[in-house]
Amino acid sequence: MHPATATYLITWVCYGTWLPGESGAVPRKLNQFGAPLPESDQNREQQSRDRMRQQPYQLDTIRREIVLNTLREVCAWRGWTLWAAHVRTNHVHAVIAANCPPEVVMDDLKAYSSRALNAYRLDCPERRRWARHGSTRYLWNANAIQSAMQYVIHEQGEPMAAFERLVLHAAQHHAGMPVADREDA
Repeated sequence: MHPATATYLITWVCYGTWLPGESGAVPRKLNQFGAPLPESDQNREQQSRDRMRQQPYQLDTIRREIVLNTLREVCAWRGWTLWAAHVRTNHVHAVIAANCPPEVVMDDLKAYSSRALNAYRLDCPERRRWARHGSTRYLWNANAIQSAMQYVIHEQGEPMAAFERLVLHAAQHHAGMPVADREDA
């Protein structure tokens, strides 16, 4: 028996692009809903930078498209619903309905994205691409889902590699009736 489906806003960043101590970076221990963002800490940021074993990783156009296609493939294979995704130069956002915990979803998406990037041989196989963990926020109702989709697709700046499953209104989401898919590259 499968657990109930839940919808999540999942975000992770590329390795070395958003370090502890930087303005807006939230340490895992302080990552609480509604908590204020910590002040920047140049010493902590430099300590984080000094511990890095590789240069920061960024996603160019080709890599962003590979990751976006992988997100869509993994969701289809696992039976998850990808409502929206936006692969940026230094981070990935996805709104996904799945029948497993959000950490499992995020770990699978990161792992399969790395495998897909390895298959294209654009980087060495030992390349660190993703920061540890990420953000896994539960979306408890249709309004939260629509707000997250708005944020992911329309509030990230110029579209890069993006996907959006369009719905006419929240009632359709609960009825499981997507209207159309839209992809921006």
